[in-house]
Amino acid sequence: MPRKPRVEYAGYHHLLNRGVARQDIFLKDTDFERFLEILEHTAKVYSFKVHSLCLMPNHYHLLLETKSDNLSLLARQINSKYAQYFNREYKRVGPLWQGRFKSYFVHDELYLDALVRYIEQNPIKASISEGIGTYAWSASTLIKDKKYHVLFDDSLLHKEMIYSHLGKDLDLADNQLLHEIINTSYKRVEEGLCQQKQIALSTYFQNIDSLTQRNRQIILALRDGYKQSEIGRHLNVTSALISHISRSFKLVGIYSY
Repeated sequence: MPRKPRVEYAGYHHLLNRGVARQDIFLKDTDFERFLEILEHTAKVYSFKVHSLCLMPNHYHLLLETKSDNLSLLARQINSKYAQYFNREYKRVGPLWQGRFKSYFVHDELYLDALVRYIEQNPIKASISEGIGTYAWSASTLIKDKKYHVLFDDSLLHKEMIYSHLGKDLDLADNQLLHEIINTSYKRVEEGLCQQKQIALSTYFQNIDSLTQRNRQIILALRDGYKQSEIGRHLNVTSALISHISRSFKLVGIYSY
């Protein structure tokens, strides 16, 4: 299935990446510190702001505000510079990251509000921290301890956004919102960026009376951005079957139905 087009527009972005095979990418404090140094330098070069972050042992989350359409450039700079450091430090070869980085365009304040809490609660959900502001490598602690202050200097969210959520857990609505955003598609129009409506997965399979019709609806759901695993769970079939149906439709030339 083709990848969703990456949104490069200037604005707020949730940027994340994970170690290959889920391996740890931060093994000691100096690794965390080196990543932050690279992030700080890249922020100066590419003129973006860091509003929140959390560096977990095997992945990271960044909430960035870009001034130009240069998200891919700055992300590649961060990832490649840190991978070079890590491989040199630990005398290893090969890729450090599990595929290309992921990014999500933050298109409204509701998502922004939920995202800050989600990032800050990562170490709590992983049971390596007891509360916001206690994990050493999250924005709340770095700001509180006045470390890497240049990263957060003149930040619009700054302390007010992060500390306004101290003690507030993500509720069900927040988690549903984040899930919907991750599965949201966009299209370019003359005026700029337009969010495409995301159809509920169940809608594709209403009033289905044949396997052929079901399979066509599977192709539509795939085309609109749903994952094979999501469709498989909904229909109670395997991902392998969804993959087979996808290949079959491509072979007969009706994938664009």
